[in-house]
Amino acid sequence: MPEVVLNNLYKQTQLQDTFGMNMVALVDGRPQLLNLKQMLECFINHRREVVTRRTVFELKKARDRGHILEGLAVALSNVDDIIALIKAAPTPPEAKRELMARPWKSQMVEDMLRRAAAEASRPEGLAPEFGLSSRGYYLSEAQAQRILEMQLQRLTGLEQDKIVGEYKEVMEQIADLLDILARPERIIRIIGDELTAIRTQYNDPRRSEIILQTADINLEDLIAREDMAVTLSHGGYAKRQRMDDYRTQRRGGRGKQAAAVKEDDFVDHLFIANTHDYILCFSSRGRVYWLKVYEVPEGTRTSRGKPIVNLFPLEDNEKITAVLPVKEFDENHFVFMATAMGTVKKTPLTDFSNPRKAGIIAVGLDDGDYLIGVAITEGTCDVMLFSDSGKAVRFEEGDVRPMGRNARGVRGMMLEDGQAVISMLVAQGEEYQVLTATENGFGKRTNIAEYTRHGRGTKGMIAISTSERNGKVVGAVLVKPEDEVMLISTGGVMIRTLVEQVRETSRSAQGVTLINLDDGTKLAGIDKVIETEEE
Repeated sequence: MPEVVLNNLYKQTQLQDTFGMNMVALVDGRPQLLNLKQMLECFINHRREVVTRRTVFELKKARDRGHILEGLAVALSNVDDIIALIKAAPTPPEAKRELMARPWKSQMVEDMLRRAAAEASRPEGLAPEFGLSSRGYYLSEAQAQRILEMQLQRLTGLEQDKIVGEYKEVMEQIADLLDILARPERIIRIIGDELTAIRTQYNDPRRSEIILQTADINLEDLIAREDMAVTLSHGGYAKRQRMDDYRTQRRGGRGKQAAAVKEDDFVDHLFIANTHDYILCFSSRGRVYWLKVYEVPEGTRTSRGKPIVNLFPLEDNEKITAVLPVKEFDENHFVFMATAMGTVKKTPLTDFSNPRKAGIIAVGLDDGDYLIGVAITEGTCDVMLFSDSGKAVRFEEGDVRPMGRNARGVRGMMLEDGQAVISMLVAQGEEYQVLTATENGFGKRTNIAEYTRHGRGTKGMIAISTSERNGKVVGAVLVKPEDEVMLISTGGVMIRTLVEQVRETSRSAQGVTLINLDDGTKLAGIDKVIETEEE
């Protein structure tokens, strides 16, 4: 059976082998995950640096060699006087001093230096008194030493032609090397020519067959464990940023500053998480997707990140509505969910401990229902649901028993026809306030203590009047007086305001104006703006 034999050969020998590939590279001493374009850019930058440094090294050698040849050429132009000077000198050091003490005339050297630019061909560090001047050519110590060491056979006509010819070649080489350093396009052309030469030299056909493996590659061993600041904007742009960069970004000024986003966006989620932590991303269709913190695109201080929807296989009209950072899937925490039709559900966090790229169902939804809020709880929190009719219900989390992922949940709030839950808040303590907003731009701030606890599944109590003046409720957020909120209208107008500027009133109050709306527009939503304080 040839297939069995071949499979055993594949398994037991290196006839077929596997190896992993990753695009992690050291860029400026720091490991980064690069795409193909970035990898090519880094390679070209590296080759550009190599060619530049090599050219600088060759230029130094050419200048040093040209300097020696200049001295030999000067000696050949004044051979009789130099021989007489050497014969008259009592010692070699005295002869060297005599050679360096007087100027020498050499028309050939003067013409070559004028053509090649004398300053461009001078070696680095050569004292200004040496070389060509208005009085003639002054020999340096290195040139005088080489003249004294020159063999008599170099004085023959053929050897003289060789020295002159080499000198001309060195001058042309110096001019060419200077042109390379002055023109970046020549460096790029050299890089291309060298790569073409390598391809030509090693252009033998590959004997082994490479098959691309579609299995996921685990890169965690290559990722350093460090804390990151992860931000998600209201428009769905996500990024992670190193903590030291994040603090540097917010030095000085007010001491508070929102993360960098585009003009019509703002940050409504910010949390600190380790690169190896998970982020649970819940969609409007009741599915949950996993994401490692290191998989979130890393951004700079000025970037707004990348759309988070591009990181998951979402269906049409499906969007991410909540993100939850998770360090470990322990048994002491729960994921609490609420839907627009008033259904609530509490599932142990451990039920979400097996990541799947395609995501899994977090809550079963009826037709037309969708997920409006998700939070991680400890089992002792208070849950508040707000409907668009101005009603609110507050009940203890313990009223909802834990259930599996496939369960549809239980009734959290009783709704009448045409009503929907628009917000879920989870609170632990009485120090917060609730800011509610209606579609006609009115709202109010009320202490959470005024929302008394009742059993789940009731119609709730009045949170704000939905009169003709106010319209339907569009949002509710837990705030403190020092917080800021962002108001968004259907016309695209956004206003950022301090919570303390909204008058604190009771539940039965009508509310005050939060935003002045243009004709034909309504308030679309309200969210708390997340900021970081300078440490």
